[in-house]
Amino acid sequence: MTKASDLFVQALENEGVEYIFGIPGEENLDLLNSLKDSKIRLILTRHEQGAGFMAATYGRLTGKPGVCLSTLGPGATNLVTPAAYAQLGAMPMLMLTGQKPIKKSKQGRFQILDVVDMMRPITKYTRQVVSGNNIPSIVREAFRLASEERPGAAHIELPEDVAAEESDENVFEVNTIRRPSPDVKAVKEAVKMIEASKMPLLLIGAGANRQRTRTALQAFVEETKIPFCNTQMGKGVLDERQELFLGTAALSADDYLHHAINKADLIINVGHDVVEKPPFFMEHDRKKVIHINFFSAEVDQVYFPQLNVVGDIAESVEQITRLIDLQKHWDFSYYTKVHDEVESHITKYFKDERYPMLPQRIVNQIREILPDDGIVTLDNGVYKIWFARNYKCYESNTLLLDNALATMGAGLPSALAAKLIHPDKKVIAVCGDGGFMMNSQELETAVREKLHVIVIILNDNAYGMIKWKQEGMGFDNFGLDYQNPDFVKYAESYGAQGHRISSDADFSETLNKCLDTEGVHVIDCPVDYSLNHAILNVKIKEQADAL
Repeated sequence: MTKASDLFVQALENEGVEYIFGIPGEENLDLLNSLKDSKIRLILTRHEQGAGFMAATYGRLTGKPGVCLSTLGPGATNLVTPAAYAQLGAMPMLMLTGQKPIKKSKQGRFQILDVVDMMRPITKYTRQVVSGNNIPSIVREAFRLASEERPGAAHIELPEDVAAEESDENVFEVNTIRRPSPDVKAVKEAVKMIEASKMPLLLIGAGANRQRTRTALQAFVEETKIPFCNTQMGKGVLDERQELFLGTAALSADDYLHHAINKADLIINVGHDVVEKPPFFMEHDRKKVIHINFFSAEVDQVYFPQLNVVGDIAESVEQITRLIDLQKHWDFSYYTKVHDEVESHITKYFKDERYPMLPQRIVNQIREILPDDGIVTLDNGVYKIWFARNYKCYESNTLLLDNALATMGAGLPSALAAKLIHPDKKVIAVCGDGGFMMNSQELETAVREKLHVIVIILNDNAYGMIKWKQEGMGFDNFGLDYQNPDFVKYAESYGAQGHRISSDADFSETLNKCLDTEGVHVIDCPVDYSLNHAILNVKIKEQADAL
């Protein structure tokens, strides 16, 4: 006989779990005691939201569900945002929450919520364990569903009386499941559509961010010479230094890339679905779209592809590449113009040395200093647009941004998870001052875990993204300004090293020093967003229209 909490930990070990991120409560104490002698490391965080973001990022980077832990009630409700973050962003994650005894309790309804039902709309799987004997099957099913395409969030509630039970069950063997091959007729139809088109364009989304798919897409591009672009969460699937790369769909409309998309008569859409903000809007009797993904397209008013190629993406692309013949009538001359204009436009302010610094300059400095495999994690703010447009990724999963839930507060926890997974890589979190303060307490977690991470705070004393939107709509500036703490002293109070940028030249010198010096570094960098409206709302449209 095995104690149920011990069996639960055995089931997690059987799934290859390395870390559990979270904050235990009294309802988790049996599980916590079982973890004590486990090879699984508990990463104690300072807020459940930070734990959830770390678990989701672990899933995003490894393809294996990251695991987070909370108590019942308020601890569980604090995981709702990370659950939505993982679910919309297709990041495999498992949440473990505690609960009061379900068979006999003398505390009435104190702290009790129906957490299972609460999690139902934002997870792929949610279940309460009512018997220790059910633990192996529930854990195995949660991991299977969280990992299966499209990946997402799963949740298990373990009541404290069930955790203390005895069980004679054993864990289930973990079997690898191969993804199905695409339908041969669908592949041939895709080849036919591509060969018949005049201006095909390859669009890469987040679902293509798999190593085999990266290799297959690179072979397709090299074979066909069809230009490609990507969504924000598809950045880095292919090296963006290539001549055939046209850019990233960072804005909703009117950018150079949107003009290229509008000119295309066929979009080869690989790994995209409507959860991520659409990079284009389909219209009836206009361009055709081939949807290549692990699952068929979810039909929406703005997305209704004429052809679905469903199955393993890498195999789908490989088969299309083998069958396709190059066509003399393909005309990519307009795409070449777009490429040249984009290169000229995004580099315009790269050498601008004004202070406070322009976001374009900051992006360029980070790209020049960080090695090819260095990782940048973004919080959510207007700077995300500048990174999506101007920061070129050379390798996959080197710019972690969220364009599905697009939540604030995830940038710092994501950086901690990235550093735990890749201790030999340089990791930088770029946060707005607003987003940073939403989970800034995780600086203590980073210091305690002795992680070498750099946090760059873009400081404008305001919710800059909404101010930009406010200005674009012609409204007066109102309700979005605040005062920040002294970020240098704030960092030092946690045991981190604080730095304040005083000039343009100071930024690169400070960043280089931080990358070469172990420990947690916080860089307070004043940012100048005064050109956002003129460039992103006005000039881009005018210049792109002139192409």
